[in-house]
Amino acid sequence: MKSNRRTFIQTLSAAGALAATESFAKPFNIIKDMRVSPNDKIRFATIGMGIQGNFDTQSALKSGGTEFVGAADLYTGRLTRVKEVFGKDIFTTRDYREILQRKDIDAVLVVTPDHWHDRITIDALKAGKAVYCEKPMVNRIEKGKGVIDAWKKSGKTMQVGSQRISGSAFEEARKLVQAGEIGNINFVEATYDRFNAIGAWNYSIPTDASLDTVDWDTFIGDAPKRAFDAKRFFRWRNYKDYGTGVAGDLFVHLVTGVHYITGSKGPERIFSSGELSYWNDGRDVPDVMVSVFDYPKNNDHEKFQMVLRVNFANAGSIKNVTRIIGTEGQIEVGGNSLVLTKKKLPKAPGYGNYDSHFTFSEAQQAEFKKQYDAMYSEADRVAEPVKEIKFEAPKGEDEHMNHFANFFNAIRKNTQEINEDPIFGFRAAAPVLACNDSYFQQKVIKWDAQNMVLK
Repeated sequence: MKSNRRTFIQTLSAAGALAATESFAKPFNIIKDMRVSPNDKIRFATIGMGIQGNFDTQSALKSGGTEFVGAADLYTGRLTRVKEVFGKDIFTTRDYREILQRKDIDAVLVVTPDHWHDRITIDALKAGKAVYCEKPMVNRIEKGKGVIDAWKKSGKTMQVGSQRISGSAFEEARKLVQAGEIGNINFVEATYDRFNAIGAWNYSIPTDASLDTVDWDTFIGDAPKRAFDAKRFFRWRNYKDYGTGVAGDLFVHLVTGVHYITGSKGPERIFSSGELSYWNDGRDVPDVMVSVFDYPKNNDHEKFQMVLRVNFANAGSIKNVTRIIGTEGQIEVGGNSLVLTKKKLPKAPGYGNYDSHFTFSEAQQAEFKKQYDAMYSEADRVAEPVKEIKFEAPKGEDEHMNHFANFFNAIRKNTQEINEDPIFGFRAAAPVLACNDSYFQQKVIKWDAQNMVLK
């Protein structure tokens, strides 16, 4: 794809002028039996009021034109906290089905442990609710088709929650790649390292955790039955029965971003290796994982390889970035900014220094130089100067809020067209779930990204 410098500069200028806006909506009494119109507030409920459930609820309110009316959670302490933070009139329940039965709720946020995502999402779509489902969309590859089918049949809006692609830095990176600014992509590398206990999912456990305050049997769901264990309930990400490890929690963000920028549908081969090297606290998922993905050529890009890494024991310098490398430059995306570095080789390959030319006979060296001079002009021997262009997102931009604004705007338009619909969400989830399959089964996993099936 040819680069268009003028378009590139115009794009940077326009994107730099973007300004995120925030409008705060406070909870108020439920208005019953109304339907959504462009002028109505969208009434939503959150299913799962843990850490991310609270953050998602706050971001959903910030996006404007919304009202938080209900919450479900299996720990009674969190339901008490909902009323303390969001208001005593919020409807709360341990049973998410009571949320789905309410006619005054237009949308639900599914922010539960991973193994409950598919069941609650499908039930919500069948109940006529729009759905925002946290990543990864499902915890096992075989569950993906059921969610996609339910979404298509429902006609409802659904957004998967990997919010970074709603930030302007990722939108800008996407435009640059499409404009051919880095040539043909051949390699991607990205990391998501941490080194602290909370970052490694050792979350605080309330002192009143018990079978009286926790609905343990419902939490288990389709996971293997076992006796109550507060660590498993409040630190569920540490266990493959309920969570999806570093791949499902962190790789999925990296894959989502790369797919959005490159237009890729997914890899065809996945291989993972890793270990449990530091957090030997009873968890059964690795704290260090490296995965290699082979992406085939498609209409949007040439074939390329991607390497992802998570290290929860990285006591060195941590700089989590995604580097998309091409034949004419690279884009490095980190946080709310990116750096484009352009570097093109000269047409002439050069000779001398650490080269075989000096090993030729004098006569052959002279003949070689004669032919070289005839083939390449002086201009052919000079490379373009290396160019570095930086982009910063508008000050105060909130990609999390933007992601919810996209979701609620799609609901108002009554459309299923959205950045991270279930097909996009599954094409990001399946490769990271394959990372786990590769790790635990110690084999290469082959994936048909177009048809979304294992080979």
